[in-house]
Amino acid sequence: MDNNNKPCSSNKIIKTSDGCEIVLELSKNDPFFDKKKNLLHSKGFDIREQVQFNRSSCPDAIATILERVLQIARIIHLEEVELYFGKVNGCSLFEYWSPKNEVETLNSVLSLINSYSSCERQNEVNFLQTLQDEVFRRIQEFTDKNKVESRIDKSCSCDKEKCLVKWGESNGVKTSLKIACVEGAGRGAIATKDLKVGDIALEIPVSTIISDEHVHKSDMHHILEKIEGITSETMLLLWSMKERHNCTSKFKIYFDTLPEEFKTGLSFGVDAIMALDGTLLLEEIIQAKEHLRVQYDELVPPLCKNYPDVFLPELYTWEQFLWACELWYSNSMKVMFVDGKLRTCLIPIAGFLNHSLYPHIVHYGKVDSATDTLKFPLARPCCFGEQCYLSYGNFSSSHLITFYGFMPQGDNPCDVIPLDIDVGEADCIEGRPTSSWTSHMVRGTWLSNNHNIFYYGLPSPLLDYLRGARSPSPHTKTIVISFYVHVLCTPCAYFLNWLNFEYISLYPCLTSIFVSLYL
Repeated sequence: MDNNNKPCSSNKIIKTSDGCEIVLELSKNDPFFDKKKNLLHSKGFDIREQVQFNRSSCPDAIATILERVLQIARIIHLEEVELYFGKVNGCSLFEYWSPKNEVETLNSVLSLINSYSSCERQNEVNFLQTLQDEVFRRIQEFTDKNKVESRIDKSCSCDKEKCLVKWGESNGVKTSLKIACVEGAGRGAIATKDLKVGDIALEIPVSTIISDEHVHKSDMHHILEKIEGITSETMLLLWSMKERHNCTSKFKIYFDTLPEEFKTGLSFGVDAIMALDGTLLLEEIIQAKEHLRVQYDELVPPLCKNYPDVFLPELYTWEQFLWACELWYSNSMKVMFVDGKLRTCLIPIAGFLNHSLYPHIVHYGKVDSATDTLKFPLARPCCFGEQCYLSYGNFSSSHLITFYGFMPQGDNPCDVIPLDIDVGEADCIEGRPTSSWTSHMVRGTWLSNNHNIFYYGLPSPLLDYLRGARSPSPHTKTIVISFYVHVLCTPCAYFLNWLNFEYISLYPCLTSIFVSLYL
């Protein structure tokens, strides 16, 4: 799971003689600094904006100023896919880029207000209360619009999970969640009380987190560290294959809650494979599984042969290896420890938090140095009895099916197809601006906000590039396009529907590529 670590923010609120000003600044360490800078400029903003408030501002004026702040903050928080698809002719055509972006944006503003209020006398910040109330109102409005009903399957027993929670609490875990079986979703984390924005739904001590520290203390580390190029993730995978059978393991209760068989795409049976015949998802699953098989054959049999006392052959079969891969793909999280190292970990109890396009928790994965715990704060309210969701990251539905075993509810804005377009220097057109995007992508037109003529649901960066590539010169232009497909079950024929025939006819080379893919 993606822990959503982003460049450090220098946003702040500065006290003035008549009130305060909110300072919003785009980090120069942002990987999309130039593109966000251009987008900010197109909307009349600079990379560092100072938005003035004063004590005499009326509620309407504060709401107007807040909208300005949100416009800037939304752009600062954009991810790559949101940035690529989120504008047409430089203008956003919708209220916000994505649900996750909006939650992050609103909470960033709320954090600024809270940080200022906590260090100032109350009579100096009363005028900020209206601003804070408006942010809360918008968060609540977003929550009301995007509630996902969860029905508890009471016929399903969660006794093992209850034992795990008790084990966690005896080891310092603090939680406002219980584990239950949810219809259509397996196990999930349910709020045991009404939780507000900023409440900590779950707090996990570092001592209960499974990290590479346990491999270093094991009898296999001195063997594995000698293998050139082996990663800490692979070491952990091999360690967990053995540890799950260790009756004296500190984490025995955790391993007992794990399924004997995962239901990710990597372990789909014959019926599922037959149903996916002819789809792009099947190709992705096959490629992933072939990669794992090669990794297994190169690594595991030699270990079992040379060190049978440590790597017991009966514990290191292909089936056991695939199980461990599915465990780490579907349950691991990236955690930033106090020493500054980012580690891949298994986090008991937290692994029951399910993914949603409308998450309650968007930022997690950084250990609090003061408490030496990992905290999961709420970015929007979660009511008693409601399932509490987090965001696993910006993954396509096909990726979630292959490595997690589910498809999210709703239209996934990350269902994209990256395009590798190779155009020689000789094909560049003089006098035309060069696109700032060196890579392009498409997705289903049902996710587009512009279906006007000459757009056809395609993203502006790609349209700009194709228009620029249409040279009026007599020489033949060569455009080679490779498709790396990450869209769930999308036959190549769909591409012909995505591009209007009249539009395609302007680019014979593109037409031939699409048709050859289809045939």
